Amino acid sequence: MSVGLRARRRSPPAMKLTLGRRADYSVRAVLDLARHHGRGRRTARAIAAEMAVPATYLPALLAELVRAELVVSVAGRSGGYELARAPETISLLEVIEAVDEDPPRECVLRGGPCRWQDACAVHEPLGEAREALRASLAGATFAELVRRDRELESAETVPEGAGSGGAAG
Repeated sequence: MSVGLRARRRSPPAMKLTLGRRADYSVRAVLDLARHHGRGRRTARAIAAEMAVPATYLPALLAELVRAELVVSVAGRSGGYELARAPETISLLEVIEAVDEDPPRECVLRGGPCRWQDACAVHEPLGEAREALRASLAGATFAELVRRDRELESAETVPEGAGSGGAAG
């Protein structure tokens, strides 16, 4: 009987942390530009195709990244977009903040704005978690993300059975 009880116990589900659509597409665009850093400008159409971002939506996001001085835009036949700085100096947090406004802070328990004089029981731990997340995003550079992306891409292209140590039989 104890085996059945153990089988029913599950670990708690992971917290869901997702980016909004604007931040998601912007991160994809900057990742593409970081992957091609130093190899010339990229067109919005090429970025959109490579990163599965709607081509009609991307130019507006790239314009916001230009205003935030994360991306440079050059008009004309040989124009396009490139990073304004080296990928090592651009953080994930900078890109997200360039396109996503910080939502108003609502109290988790009461559903209204949290005020320090009227803070809920979970205000402090969630505030600490929010700051830890911001610090993590600020520490993640696009150079690191490109490296991780390439590692993941390489792992996906390893032939089945490679590294198994020899032939079956």
